[in-house]
Amino acid sequence: MKSLNHYLFVLLIIAIIPFSAKAQMDVKKSLVAKNAEVVKAGDGYSFTEGPAVDRPGNVYFTDQPNNQIIKWTFSTGELSVFSDDSGRSNGLYFNREGDLIACADMENQLWSFDADGNHTVLIENFKGKKLNGPNDLWINPRGGIYLTDPLYKRNYWERDPEMQQDGEHLYYLSADGLQFFRVDENLVKPNGLVGTPDGKKLYVADIGDNKTYVYDIEEDGYLSNRQLFVEMGSDGMTIDNRGNVYLTGDGVTIFNSKGDKIGHIPIDAKWTANVCFGGGDRKTLFITAMDAVYTLQMKVRGVW
Repeated sequence: MKSLNHYLFVLLIIAIIPFSAKAQMDVKKSLVAKNAEVVKAGDGYSFTEGPAVDRPGNVYFTDQPNNQIIKWTFSTGELSVFSDDSGRSNGLYFNREGDLIACADMENQLWSFDADGNHTVLIENFKGKKLNGPNDLWINPRGGIYLTDPLYKRNYWERDPEMQQDGEHLYYLSADGLQFFRVDENLVKPNGLVGTPDGKKLYVADIGDNKTYVYDIEEDGYLSNRQLFVEMGSDGMTIDNRGNVYLTGDGVTIFNSKGDKIGHIPIDAKWTANVCFGGGDRKTLFITAMDAVYTLQMKVRGVW
């Protein structure tokens, strides 16, 4: 015969489960605009990646196999080619001066594009050897650049690349461009990353180990106090003004700053590559996924 305490425990669990589910659902509702649905903003690409928002709110993204950077004008929804010689760029990010910084993995370099689409090379090697293939980046408020450098097979090339460095690492380029050094050499395959707008925390996905870490950012660009954020890797990521972190892969999964899962946005695609906030009010979630790009109107906003 079961004890009274046992039955009381079962009743408590039954009561807690639907409450927890409802609480998570309510949090998700608080993030997405009322009656908003995922909208396909464009398709017909080979593989979309690297969305980045400029100061007015337009979003630039890459169609990497086709060597293009595409511009989405938020006010009209128009899509136009910004560059058809992108160096097979992947991750993108705008600096404070309005230049578009790009992970150009054709020659394993970091590029900077001006407003007219002209590029200059910022980084072409580390200690005399090429990088493996710069993938994604984030720029801190002081202008320093954090850069992931994994090694991926490139099926659209005639041959797969060889490892150029002694591993797949996380790097930092100082704002003045004079210092370029590794800030974490203990990752399997670093990929997506994003920092907090105050420049104090950096989130980095180790997609090769299915983990995402959070670090403290030091004034000199070095990182300290690496902590496991969530047991999930990510191709790309972004952050909103409440400190929630958005990871990609199977749609978009949202975690609060404590690492609790608070929502999931399904996308009708085999793989969701990357995400950012765009639009004049930064309330449009812009999502790159396979051969298409999508938008979703949010209540929360992105941060610059």
